[in-house]
Amino acid sequence: MSTNKEEKAIEDQLEEVLNEVENQEENIKKEAETTEETLSPEEQLQMDLDKEKDKFLRLFAEFENYKRRTSKERIELFKTASQDVMISMLPVLDDFERALMHIEDDKEAEELRKGVVLIYQKLLKTLEQKGLEAIKVEAGDVFNADNHEAITQIPAPTDDMKGKIIDVVEKGYKLGEKVIRFPKVVIGQ
Repeated sequence: MSTNKEEKAIEDQLEEVLNEVENQEENIKKEAETTEETLSPEEQLQMDLDKEKDKFLRLFAEFENYKRRTSKERIELFKTASQDVMISMLPVLDDFERALMHIEDDKEAEELRKGVVLIYQKLLKTLEQKGLEAIKVEAGDVFNADNHEAITQIPAPTDDMKGKIIDVVEKGYKLGEKVIRFPKVVIGQ
């Protein structure tokens, strides 16, 4: 029986608290209404003006952020707009380099070699002007998985070549600061 009395007492207290909250809400609503009614037309206009200024400033700030973001994206786009063309030109550049290596061996084709070298240098110069840059990698450099692509491992000729680059199979290139092709290397194990 004591639990029923305790529950009844708690219910009564809860009911009193709810009634007080409702009374306070009603009082707050009445005060807000009387405050709006007691404001002069000038004060009401000033409040409306302040609200509109705040909305305007927020909208202006949002627009400025939008302009800044889109201009940054546009600059990035211009920097890498030619990336697809550059990637498609890399095999042509590789073919020129292979042709130059084989022409070096043939002494009879001196004029052919000069023409191929001239075309190769012109192509390379044009691509470099557009932002293409070869990544410099040499045999003996330390292998770094973030900067190189290992295509195979072979036994190192000496102990000091373990974990280092033995041969560069394919050059790597950057367009601006972005790597568009990682150098393909053979490493010693």
